[in-house]
Amino acid sequence: MQNYQILWADDEIDLLKPHIIFLENKGYQITPVNNGSEAVDLCKEQKFDVVFLDENMPGMTGLEALSLIKSNNPNTPVVMITKSEEEYIMEEAIGSKIADYLIKPLNPNQILLSVKKILDNKRLVTEKTNQSYQQDFRNISMAFGDDMDHQEWAEMYKKLVYWDLEIDETDDQSMSEVLAMQHVEANTNFAKFIDDNYEDWLNEYEDEAPLLSHKLMEEKVFPKMGDEPVFFIVIDNLRFDQWKLIEPEILKYFNIEEEDNYYSILPTTTAYARNSIFSGLMPDEMAKKHPDLWVTEDDDEGKNNFEDKFIERQLKRKNVQGKFTYNKIVNVNQGKQVLDHVSAMMDHDLNVLVYNFVDMLSHARTDMKMIRELAPDESAYRSLTKSWFLHSPLLELLKRVSAKKAKVVITTDHGTIRVKKPFKIVGDRNVNSNLRYKQGKNLGFKKSNDILEAPKPERFHLPTINVSTSYVFTKGESFFAYPNNYNYYVNYFKDTFQHGGVSMEEMIIPIISLTSKDGK
Repeated sequence: MQNYQILWADDEIDLLKPHIIFLENKGYQITPVNNGSEAVDLCKEQKFDVVFLDENMPGMTGLEALSLIKSNNPNTPVVMITKSEEEYIMEEAIGSKIADYLIKPLNPNQILLSVKKILDNKRLVTEKTNQSYQQDFRNISMAFGDDMDHQEWAEMYKKLVYWDLEIDETDDQSMSEVLAMQHVEANTNFAKFIDDNYEDWLNEYEDEAPLLSHKLMEEKVFPKMGDEPVFFIVIDNLRFDQWKLIEPEILKYFNIEEEDNYYSILPTTTAYARNSIFSGLMPDEMAKKHPDLWVTEDDDEGKNNFEDKFIERQLKRKNVQGKFTYNKIVNVNQGKQVLDHVSAMMDHDLNVLVYNFVDMLSHARTDMKMIRELAPDESAYRSLTKSWFLHSPLLELLKRVSAKKAKVVITTDHGTIRVKKPFKIVGDRNVNSNLRYKQGKNLGFKKSNDILEAPKPERFHLPTINVSTSYVFTKGESFFAYPNNYNYYVNYFKDTFQHGGVSMEEMIIPIISLTSKDGK
């Protein structure tokens, strides 16, 4: 056990001798003083791991001593001890960032618990987290052998994300490598599941399919329209783990009415998945019914320039009555402009907002060495996402909406996965550039368990440019690379976050319905 130093200031310190002996027997070193002034002076001379302060001491009070100690040693944990239960004293102490608040008469175990909570919290949490994950490890691995359905796979992914975030908070990262390998194993089995079922979901066994992109608005958004305005917020590229990191900030203003998931269609890209959400159609239907809006792979035109038109036509086709607004936010200024119109949005039945920051972050991480160094792994990538959200116009918009009577639905169109394994493919100059899926004719590649083939695009409800067009998707951590300039290509894109293929991270999508805590 570490040799912790504790300073204890109390004008009745002699009466606390049994408690001091109790802590010393537990291995803590106690320095007792009987007034606040001496406590302040000692804190200037040496470092203490914890300071106990009696609030009601003659001369300098505990609150006065607390203020002086914190001004010189802002990171020193201070425990306030008092006989008084007056609310203003508690508020003063809490406002001064105390570590704990104890009320006399003191119980030895109560003091020990406070000390352990402050000094040993990280170690105890780390030990318990690693122990609990080790116990769950076997259950997770055994589940891969079961015949899981789409909802069970979603729960499995959420469980792995839970352990990701829990282990992330520990000091000892020894289990993180084991968990990473279990993620890989999970994605290998998930890809087999998609291989076996995806075509059937779209064709023969639609009743067994999960909720997919093209039915999202019909099932999760339109039914909420009516008495209150609905804000449908799509944060491009938001993975489930990133959602869990920003969730606590949102829960300050909203209650979760429902936390659910849906599955992104393939390819898991903005052009296909997000257009599918807004049109309410699969890609081949978009190409046939809306040729004026659908942009093919050969076109240089942006593939998501007509999202508002797709929404408008879906509302009309589904006979959903009401006014709607649409805003795409790709920079801070656009986000601030949207904030100026929140009041006007309250007069509309549906307000669709697309926030592109997380997508831009993933691209910037690929293209910019500095961003890649800032976010070398999933943990840092999540942290950057949270940092953006805390200072974003989106959080400010949510605060303003929460003060009114409105409903909010937050989701994304697809996630991303960090790619590590190059897979060689050959194609002509018309083949698309995405690293996780390829579309074209006469694609050259070796048969492998690392890819999902769609030689008949109509079975995947994907459009074709000519009769020999086929699609192929990478699974897990794989990404496509051309033989030409292979080493440069691999070194540039390896360890970047990509989307378009088959993985839990890309396909299992959070969708959250919120109600305001204090909307009027």
